[in-house]
Amino acid sequence: DVKNCRGCGRLFNYLQGPQLCPACVSKLEDKFAKVKEYLEEFPRATIPEIAEDNDVSIKQIEQWVREERLAFAENAKIQRPGACNAIETILVHKNAAEQFLPLLEKQLSGRVQLRADDSAYKILKTEAEKNGHNCVVPATESDFGFEFLDFICAVKTVESIDEAIEFINSHSTKHSECIVTNNRSNARKFQQLIDAACVYVNASTRFTDGGEFGFGMELGISTQKLHARGPMGIKALTTTKFLIDGDGQVR
Repeated sequence: DVKNCRGCGRLFNYLQGPQLCPACVSKLEDKFAKVKEYLEEFPRATIPEIAEDNDVSIKQIEQWVREERLAFAENAKIQRPGACNAIETILVHKNAAEQFLPLLEKQLSGRVQLRADDSAYKILKTEAEKNGHNCVVPATESDFGFEFLDFICAVKTVESIDEAIEFINSHSTKHSECIVTNNRSNARKFQQLIDAACVYVNASTRFTDGGEFGFGMELGISTQKLHARGPMGIKALTTTKFLIDGDGQVR
């Protein structure tokens, strides 16, 4: 099904709409089907490519809760929820849950549906009802690691930073991850062990952008390691040629 193909489906869904007549939509689907069929015949391409994948950014909240912690989560989810650097999951340390989750629910003010695991659900649901919000629902396993691209966020409690790191590395797309903490040891451990193009400490993941990184117009955000990784400007798609003038020098 072309519509479910990651590459063709995205373009097909973007193009179809009131501006296209049914005949045009049918022809586009036909063309995409042929392209997909052609690509599947040659799965072992010898030309290197840069993968620009979807993003399932995850924010890990540690024990220390201050007002700016809430601002990070709000900005990373609400400012532009359909962007690839918006967060999709919030992990909360069990020791911070009782204090942080009610504040989070109040800060988001019912603007985001929170899909919470059992531990987080009890706290968030109580606070949401108190504030007159109907935005908290139980999470399913498929909610963790899913790119919502909407005002929806999964919430999960964790026992330790090690559990958080293991969870992120098994659920993320290696795009942008963040830890919110004032423990420098945990911050460095997180940055060293998380496999992602951009790993933040105490900052919103919304900064993952070529323009914000000073690369000029962004051409994409690479989630692999051959050769570019992270936000890419034009330099990432160019090569180097060295011109050497001599006058009889030898080595």
